[in-house]
Amino acid sequence: MDNQNHFIVISFPAQGHLNPTLQFAKRLLRTGAHVTYVTTLSAHKRMLESSSSSNPNTSSSHGLTYAPFSDGYDDGFKDGLDEADHFLSEIERRGSQALRELIKSAGASGGSGSVTCIIYAILVPWVAEVARDLQIPSVLLWIQPAMVFDIYYYYYNGYKDVISNNNNDPSYPIDLPNLPLLTCKDIPTFFLPTNLYTFALPLFEKQFEVFEEESKPVKVLVNTFDELESDALRAVDVSKISLIPIGPLIPSAFLDGQDLSDKSFGGDLVSVATTDEYKDWLDSKEEGSVIYVSFGSVSVLERQQMEEIFRGLTECGFPYLWVCREKNSKQEGKEAEAEEEESVLSRIKREGSEQGKIVSWCAQVEVLSHPSIGCFITHCGWNSTLESLVGGVPLIGFPQWTDQGTNAKLIEDVWKIGVRMRVNEETKIVGREEVSRCVKIVMGNSEMKRNAKKWKELAKEAANEGGSSDRNLKWFVETKG
Repeated sequence: MDNQNHFIVISFPAQGHLNPTLQFAKRLLRTGAHVTYVTTLSAHKRMLESSSSSNPNTSSSHGLTYAPFSDGYDDGFKDGLDEADHFLSEIERRGSQALRELIKSAGASGGSGSVTCIIYAILVPWVAEVARDLQIPSVLLWIQPAMVFDIYYYYYNGYKDVISNNNNDPSYPIDLPNLPLLTCKDIPTFFLPTNLYTFALPLFEKQFEVFEEESKPVKVLVNTFDELESDALRAVDVSKISLIPIGPLIPSAFLDGQDLSDKSFGGDLVSVATTDEYKDWLDSKEEGSVIYVSFGSVSVLERQQMEEIFRGLTECGFPYLWVCREKNSKQEGKEAEAEEEESVLSRIKREGSEQGKIVSWCAQVEVLSHPSIGCFITHCGWNSTLESLVGGVPLIGFPQWTDQGTNAKLIEDVWKIGVRMRVNEETKIVGREEVSRCVKIVMGNSEMKRNAKKWKELAKEAANEGGSSDRNLKWFVETKG
């Protein structure tokens, strides 16, 4: 018997947004609902092994319906920050039109086709306005930790000066209600004077304006779980906004086991043969002996920083698996520098071949679930943080931008499952001695390992049948948003 619920899930086309929203869509599917996943054509191409030729019309895979739309950048946005405003305006203009047409088409089909609720992730607040115009419920899926939501909430609710007057001063205290004491390195980088991404705060401001326009209390779904952020989930005015934890949103095979075929790794589509080059290598290592190093799908380290990390890893003596991406010379427009970096990477691969392994890609959730992994040197992206937590792996944080500094704060001071590397104030890089120091601390710290194992078990309990996140998701579906 068909479930009459029809949910639309819509995501900004960045990789860190696609992974959790796609996992959420799959969770909804398991409730028996019909789910349509909406994002741009460029993102759709990355997500699927083969797109429906060049046809942008709705396609379907594994019970999930895809409805990609063109934002005018069908090969992906490759321009610089100067063009970001135009890119975002085109996503809003074209996305709003596509969403209206999709909802109209679904309504015309009747029955289970009619849209029950629209769930949208961050950076696309215009979705809520389209939904309101068409009198359809909409709900934000917050894909960062609850504590980051709290910081934005306070910024737009009376604490703007407290947060923005930090002047990059690491000693300046940022004291917000019901949150740990923070400093400038612990808040999203969009609040800092050095922020280059000026488009970000207006989008978050628009999101909170959407909340203010609601006539009833707002519900926000959060990619976390109650046991992990119980205080942060209740830090805001719950009479106005309810934060509902439904995470962690990672593939089922590594979490609740309800769908063992769900081993998707988010849009980086690489054949199984590619994984053989490092999987056998991991299998040959002792339990808890390998350092896994990856800085996500966006950050590319400068040559000197790569060198310092390599020297620090060499000094430690532990085997390591390092996911290291190369700069795109066409994108950067600096072919000579890219060639020089490539030579640095080639030298590192050659000199470190006996101790470590460097690859351009890996199935990260699978790697973090491998028994040989002893710690994870990470940029502290929220997806990577949750994946490490579910794998029971302690972390070494090297945050770069957006929410990553806050995540590092949680890792080190709240959950106590890792440390944060200190940047040298003169050179603005993390030196080899600091890399070595942090690795030795984490690899030899039994308390961090116990804490990591504790959070692993609690994460799985939350996602399993009857767990807190499972109950919250079922309640959300039953109440139809």
